[in-house]
Amino acid sequence: MTNTRRLSTIALLSAISFLLMLFDFPLLPMASFLKIDFSILPMLIGLVVLDTKGAMSILLLRSVLKIVLNNQGVNTYIGLPMNMVALGIFVLVFGIIWKKKQTNQRLLIAGLLGSIGLTVAMLALNYVYAIPLYARFANFDIASILGVANYMLAVVLPFNLIEGAIFTIAFWLVYLLLQPVLKRYEQ
Repeated sequence: MTNTRRLSTIALLSAISFLLMLFDFPLLPMASFLKIDFSILPMLIGLVVLDTKGAMSILLLRSVLKIVLNNQGVNTYIGLPMNMVALGIFVLVFGIIWKKKQTNQRLLIAGLLGSIGLTVAMLALNYVYAIPLYARFANFDIASILGVANYMLAVVLPFNLIEGAIFTIAFWLVYLLLQPVLKRYEQ
């Protein structure tokens, strides 16, 4: 793939990823502020047609577009870095396991381990980063509302495990649909 085509592919997939970020929805009724979107799908497609570095470039460019074009203040400044780390871990783990041999079994293992990595990252980031910052800058003190342990075990843990499973299933379906087209672009 030429350098121009590679950059064009990254730009196009980043724009699609950014647009998919705009269509987010709550997953758990008890925590409507935790939302899922499908912006990871273009990153995983980038993983197929490019490589891990290309997929990470899509993540970075999508995030820059979010800050520039759809900044929501405190929620963006606190949530976006967490989202970048979590999705980066998911894509990295997914790429390491699935990119070598693209079978359904390896896709399932990659999705499972990627989901675990995403969940562990979000548990740690919520504990050390999000909970203190939201309490300080957004007047949303989850510790006084639910308690940190309750929030982490009853909300963050299930949300991220379900999110990872949804990402895996959604990518599998998209990959099956686009497989004839993607085969022409794979490295």
